[in-house]
Amino acid sequence: MIENFWKDKYPSGIAADIDPDEYPNVQAVLKQSCERFANKPAFSNLGKTLTYGELYALSGAFAAYLQHHTDLQPGDRIAVQLPNVLQYPIAVFGAIRAGLIVVNTNPLYTAREMEHQFNDSGAKALVCLANMAHLAEKVVPKTGVKHVIVTEVADLLPPLKRLLVNSVIKYVKKMVPPFHLPKAVKFNDVLAQGHGKTVSDASPKSSDVAVLQYTGGTTGVAKGAMLTHRNLIANMLQCKALMGSNLNEGTEILITPLPLYHIYAFTFHCMSMMLIGNHNILISNPRDLSAMVKELSKWKFSGFVGLNTLFVALCNNADFRNLDFSALKVTLSGGMALQQAAAERWKEVTGCSICEGYGMTETSPVATVNPIQKIQMGTIGIPVPSTLCKTINDAGDELPLGEVGELCVKGPQVMKGYWQRQDATDEMLDAEGWLKTGDIAIIQPDGYMRIVDRKKDMILVSGFNVYPNELEDVLATLPGVLQCAAIGVPDEKSGEAIKIFVVVRPGATLSKDQVMEHMRANVTAYKVPRSVEFRDALPTTNVGKILRRELRDEELKKLALKKPA
Repeated sequence: MIENFWKDKYPSGIAADIDPDEYPNVQAVLKQSCERFANKPAFSNLGKTLTYGELYALSGAFAAYLQHHTDLQPGDRIAVQLPNVLQYPIAVFGAIRAGLIVVNTNPLYTAREMEHQFNDSGAKALVCLANMAHLAEKVVPKTGVKHVIVTEVADLLPPLKRLLVNSVIKYVKKMVPPFHLPKAVKFNDVLAQGHGKTVSDASPKSSDVAVLQYTGGTTGVAKGAMLTHRNLIANMLQCKALMGSNLNEGTEILITPLPLYHIYAFTFHCMSMMLIGNHNILISNPRDLSAMVKELSKWKFSGFVGLNTLFVALCNNADFRNLDFSALKVTLSGGMALQQAAAERWKEVTGCSICEGYGMTETSPVATVNPIQKIQMGTIGIPVPSTLCKTINDAGDELPLGEVGELCVKGPQVMKGYWQRQDATDEMLDAEGWLKTGDIAIIQPDGYMRIVDRKKDMILVSGFNVYPNELEDVLATLPGVLQCAAIGVPDEKSGEAIKIFVVVRPGATLSKDQVMEHMRANVTAYKVPRSVEFRDALPTTNVGKILRRELRDEELKKLALKKPA
């Protein structure tokens, strides 16, 4: 039934299918785009712009260095641990051209997390920022990493500006702790040594792994999702078909605040936007709102990719509200659930609707999205072309439309499996290629889908399922609420009681009574929280996703301490 259900659900002009074999590998896409758009800007950061032609030349120099000056072979893993700086696309595309597998690594990782990821992936090389090199010094000896390339933030800027910016970061802001890596090579030396040398571009098969993308640590130990060339190309074409359907070639300017090492930003900016030759403005530190808004004021940007927490923070910033949004036609949201209040506020401030999608690292990552032509607020849209979805019950049986169950996804963007973890792969991926998402959803008769919640985050109050997303959405509409989270806390009477955490907007005041009154007015009795805690901040991941699990663990600890021994 499902096979044909989606065919007629796409807006006119958008094909229901893409050809994942249109390109043999990521190299072919890069080469074609860099030749087609050689003089067009590809990436900008800190006032410097790289054209597609320059990106190709520099990634070639990086690849040539790896081939001529190291013993790295095609299929070896290289960890790239960089924020949004121009060095990122150079290193990643250079590594891919040399046939290496890229292991995207979060620059904010602790030494423990780095050690796990480098050893698990078997990385033999590392590209990192000088700011994190003190951690690399500790970690590298405990891993198989043989080659370390270190870069400073401003390495690609003109000499004088480079010296100035790097010195400020190092000596004024003191953001570069001292480190000792005697064998490390500087990024600019790598480019200089590779310059002019021949590159023998690797030509991997479409089924070969291109990227090892480790999934967020919110669910226990991070696992490496094996994303093949075919996976990434399929998702690039899918994003282009649905998300980029009203973006023109070679003329659009896209704001890139989400980290490129995160698969959502990687696939969209480094793949889909590269395919159509558009210009990505890299924001190195989106947490520094005033610097980000200053950067935005320089561009007539037409696309913006963000997530809920960032939309809220920007709309609360007076300088942001004064920007020129006349060119903005696409805003995409991913990474966490978009709250209705945030979406409405963004539309009010910028005049542009947010198109929410859904995905996971394991789906490269986009699985569904709201078509720009036909956004349905509060849903995750429809499957991207060539993708099927279904919901199943606990026994694994497919459910009829409109029934709540676990969402499963099937399509050419679904990962090959987890790196060296067959048991974890078998848990999530069945023999027919269906991936269990762990999210609870409803498929509406019109094909649009709603996420009801994470399976794991569901709260059970006296036998009733309560979904934190719903409570947070309701609470987010209360004036004065900046951030909120709902969790279940063990309770003798009802099994679990609901506790909510609230961060109040600067300058606003809120009492517990106001919060409770608002909740009582908007949700049924069993969904009303038992307790409210005000906080200055909530724990979040690097991309701003609120970590409910961390809040829950804190509460469990408190309870354990209270229990009589």
